[in-house]
Amino acid sequence: MTKIKKIGQIAIAVSDLKTSLSFYVGILGLELLFEVPPKMAFLQAGDTRLMVTELQGNEQDHKTSTVYYQVDDIDAYWHELSMHDVTIEQAPQLTAKMPDHELWLGFVRDPDGNLLSIMAEKPLS
Repeated sequence: MTKIKKIGQIAIAVSDLKTSLSFYVGILGLELLFEVPPKMAFLQAGDTRLMVTELQGNEQDHKTSTVYYQVDDIDAYWHELSMHDVTIEQAPQLTAKMPDHELWLGFVRDPDGNLLSIMAEKPLS
């Protein structure tokens, strides 16, 4: 059986593309790759491409899962994030201690109420 090698793209359903681009590019700092007017844009998050799209077709097909955005310094990133009008669900906290790092997670909502996480793997000293 052929195995999946990586995630090629994640689609995020939004109600207003312009508002969402202001959030994902302007606040989260993701790179805008290109737009497909009038309802779609593609962003880069590290090795993963995101398709941000206004609802097309059946609404039930646009439920989204939580996307976890990894950063190197969660404290500095969270400080910058908190300077914007962002709905915070949970500030970063230690979630798990691993043999070589600590996993930290914080949660916010985008303009459509989609839950997303900011995560970091802090190396042990």
